[in-house]
Amino acid sequence: MARVIFYEKPGCKNNIRQKVLLTAAGHQVIAYSLLTEPWTKERLKSFFGDRPVVEWFNKTAPSVRSGEVNPENIDGETALLMMLKDPLLIRRPLLEVGNQREVGFDVEKIHAWIGLNSTDESLQVMTESLMQQDLQGCAHDKNHQHHH
Repeated sequence: MARVIFYEKPGCKNNIRQKVLLTAAGHQVIAYSLLTEPWTKERLKSFFGDRPVVEWFNKTAPSVRSGEVNPENIDGETALLMMLKDPLLIRRPLLEVGNQREVGFDVEKIHAWIGLNSTDESLQVMTESLMQQDLQGCAHDKNHQHHH
């Protein structure tokens, strides 16, 4: 099983579900706050790979939802500088296993990468249920206000 470095927004409901799914699969999850991590542009960019810049952003960040920030019109360099100033803009979680890094929690992609099948039969039903849910983005309804 893998040792997963997991950068999260503490208290985020979907991040909690994601960690449960990883742990049930036998992975060791080491969680850090995405908001207080001392990021550099280079280190942050390493999680995004060749994804389009728009996929780097947390679509539920307050400034994105309000329209103040439009990820469609931002280049990579500007996006990284904005994210260093406001880590809520960073799509989460950021995951690191060995030398490989990923952003977001696409269940199929994560399962193909490190596996998400439960190692404990008693957790299998919960695991299957979580794998059917959308574990990306904010778990709150669209009217929820984030207080940070």
